[in-house]
Amino acid sequence: MAVGSYGIVRPADVSPDDVEILYHYAADRVSTTAVTLKKLTSNQVLTPILHTGTTTTDTTAVGTEILGGLYNLLLSADDFSDLGIYTLYIRPKQIRTTVTDCGILASLPSVRGVVIDLSNVPSADRNKFTPQGLVGYRVEYINPNDNKKLPNFYKIVTSSFYCTPVTANLNTTTQKSVRYQYSEGATNFMFLTVTPSSAPSNKPNTVPFIGSPGQKIILSNTYFNPTTIQIDMVEHDASTLANALYGNQTKAVTPGIYTIYDKDNNIYKQYNLFEIKDDFNDTLYEVRETRTDIDETLNFDTITNI
Repeated sequence: MAVGSYGIVRPADVSPDDVEILYHYAADRVSTTAVTLKKLTSNQVLTPILHTGTTTTDTTAVGTEILGGLYNLLLSADDFSDLGIYTLYIRPKQIRTTVTDCGILASLPSVRGVVIDLSNVPSADRNKFTPQGLVGYRVEYINPNDNKKLPNFYKIVTSSFYCTPVTANLNTTTQKSVRYQYSEGATNFMFLTVTPSSAPSNKPNTVPFIGSPGQKIILSNTYFNPTTIQIDMVEHDASTLANALYGNQTKAVTPGIYTIYDKDNNIYKQYNLFEIKDDFNDTLYEVRETRTDIDETLNFDTITNI
């Protein structure tokens, strides 16, 4: 007998153009400086991993089909040059626009929707405003009184079609005479139905708020959940510390040069070793000083093969 349960979790195969990556830098974990966010160009730093011959039996998909949920994140040293803590915030791309009208369909007066003038949409995002291209998008609203986003309030787009305004002859002046009808061809307006938008059956006069003309809104896709990544930029990592602890070392006695080598016996660090004595020739201090002028003649293989 079937259990009747269905899986709903799936790895994202989102395009990098539908992603926004913001980051914040702090010198340390106790820094009290104000948060300043910077934005990365997502399609330059984010690359999806494609299927290979070992990940699918369909040879036609090799090299063309996205391996869902797995991406390469390539960060430039120019943006992450300082030592400290970088917090990356990866979220669905946001599209900010304005509600032109909240109207109804001329042929179906019970259907309410949000009307968007495509001239108010950023040109880089206008290609998403196609018939049924915004289904599943989240709509969030900006409070016109304080220009802040309404917290914990959003709608989900259930359909999106081109539309044109029409004038309807109504028996009462309390109703809006401008209504909308769907258009088969591309127009400058798009009619978005959202949910919930209809009144509950037990209280039919309570119509849910779906926006007001002139109100700013934020449209964002729901292809994946936002995530945060923390990156620590440090002077030393495990491999460089291993060089100092376990790498080959030499000490040139006469010039007093102490040399540390990496795993390939390349010179990693050099130090000057010397003593500071008092007037009676008694040693006061033994000093190890970092050298900036590296002596390349102190090659490990040359020294050990003498």
